[in-house]
Amino acid sequence: MNIYGLVILGALLISYALNILARVLNLRTLGDPLPAEFEGVYDARDYARMQEYTRANTRFGFITATFDLAVLLLFWFAGGFNWLDLLVRGWGFSPLVSGLLYIGLLLLGSSLLSLPFSIYDTFVIEERFGFNRTTVRTFVLDLLKGLALSVLLGGPLLAGLLAFFGHAGEWAWFYAWLVTAGYSLLVSFVAPAWIMPLFNKFTPLAEGELKSAILAYAEKVRFPLKGVFVMDGSKRSNKSNAFFTGFGRNKRIALFDTLIEKHATDELVAVLAHEIGHYKKRHILTGMLISIAHMGIIFFLLSLFIRLAGLHEAFGMEQISLYAGLLFFGLLYSPVEMLLGPLMNLLSRRHEFEADRFAAGTSGLGEALITALKKLSRDNLSHLTPHPFQVFLHHSHPPVLKRIESIRMHHSGAV
Repeated sequence: MNIYGLVILGALLISYALNILARVLNLRTLGDPLPAEFEGVYDARDYARMQEYTRANTRFGFITATFDLAVLLLFWFAGGFNWLDLLVRGWGFSPLVSGLLYIGLLLLGSSLLSLPFSIYDTFVIEERFGFNRTTVRTFVLDLLKGLALSVLLGGPLLAGLLAFFGHAGEWAWFYAWLVTAGYSLLVSFVAPAWIMPLFNKFTPLAEGELKSAILAYAEKVRFPLKGVFVMDGSKRSNKSNAFFTGFGRNKRIALFDTLIEKHATDELVAVLAHEIGHYKKRHILTGMLISIAHMGIIFFLLSLFIRLAGLHEAFGMEQISLYAGLLFFGLLYSPVEMLLGPLMNLLSRRHEFEADRFAAGTSGLGEALITALKKLSRDNLSHLTPHPFQVFLHHSHPPVLKRIESIRMHHSGAV
């Protein structure tokens, strides 16, 4: 094995070990007593269920991570990448079509291998803890819709990238970057109106106390709100959430129907104020710009490695190909992603704190936001005291106790 193979193998093993360590440390925190802040919110039964739910998901995570790594290493060391390349080349298609087939078959194989785990997660773990509302029909339709979107949206983009790197010379990475960035922005723009409704129903919030309170708050903070939508989250899960998506005239705030069922009007306004806070604090724009810049760096580095003989040799390839080089570079880049992931999570957690403070400060509903966070934690069986290393590696949101502490610290007058 050459240096490229050693770097990739080392990164895979280190990432696996760090994830296992984080999970083990996180499990050890489950013996912590119920925080005083949550007395009266969690009873003994709810708290025990939260702990068992965390244990079940953590153990399941051990199994899936081990399986994924084992399959990748087995396929790699058994010469699977070269075998598939020779198979696809033997069909006699053009390099572009061969590339689409090669990557498509690998993605399809990966999806089929992960399918039993997805079924178990949905219909065993989520069902056991009372969350699952997904029917077999909905599950199958989601799979088919996801596959169709991958082909219709991902296929042309992949074909364009392969064409650029095959024919556009030294500036191929730049053209690929521009097209991919534009394509991503276009999809983000149309997704709320065209793509998301393929999976869920979005109904304008009905007239009444809640809508009046939301519109009054939006006017107060000068947020151009044309409508708030209720999403049928109960179609798949009993969990609650709210989110902001899209931009321009297609931006929308969606409240899960399960969220509306379980929360009072002032709590829902506080939750929506948090989502508006992300927009007002330019978190969405910041994330988009970082993503586009990151994409440009990746494409530039890809142009340096995509045809590198040593990288192909590390995977036992007999011939150099753009489509295989694309995949191998993704694995070679994994150490960088391993470092960037926690940094991006750190930025995301900072944004969550800022959105909380914006919501509490502009709405005067800091205590209502705290109450909503407590209810969401209880209803979703969220781990209240995760280990700091688990938070550092994986959490895009701060632990709920930290969020409550931050709201009270900065807006004691509002609460």
